[in-house]
Amino acid sequence: MKTNKRQDITLFIREIGRPVFTTHELTAISGKSASVVVQSLNHLVKQGLLMKIYRGVWAEQGPRAISSFEVISALFPRQRVYVSFITALHLHGIVAQIPQVITLASTAHTSRLRTKAGVFSVHQISPSLFNGFDWYRGESNFLIAEPEKALIDSLYLSSRKKKQFGSFPELDFPPEFSFKKAARWGKRIPEKKIRLFVLEKLKIIEASVKNKRD
Repeated sequence: MKTNKRQDITLFIREIGRPVFTTHELTAISGKSASVVVQSLNHLVKQGLLMKIYRGVWAEQGPRAISSFEVISALFPRQRVYVSFITALHLHGIVAQIPQVITLASTAHTSRLRTKAGVFSVHQISPSLFNGFDWYRGESNFLIAEPEKALIDSLYLSSRKKKQFGSFPELDFPPEFSFKKAARWGKRIPEKKIRLFVLEKLKIIEASVKNKRD
């Protein structure tokens, strides 16, 4: 009987239709209690068929490794987040160095999660800045800041007390990067002191880029 129950769980996992899923989703689809679902999933983990990414988040073990970006929506089901800061700048080709931590923007409190799929650092930004992102045009389905917005988000955080992103790795801006567009985002920062700081930093970066190109 126990084997049948576990086989039932695999059928419900297939019903979800993606490799990353949550205990909550399986409980809702199967109609089983959370404890029964977790027990069955832990057994599949022991068999090497599943991986436990984080509390309540699971992934199927397959020929392709699970991307860190694939698990974002499952890790943060109750808050909207988007990839920004150094991680987004890297994905846009502006920062060559691969970040060891996936950086996310949110209006919720700053937090940090260590998972089997990577380390995720959520940074709080002003609600007035929670925009300027779109779906990533790649294999994984996640929201990512536009290049200009990712830079402004980074400068915004560098102005805060903890001074995150106070210094950047080497930046390589493509010709289509718009410093005017970035400045428009900077002007939306509600706190005057922070807004002036960000716009001044942006001018310094733009001047440096112009000097390199001349």
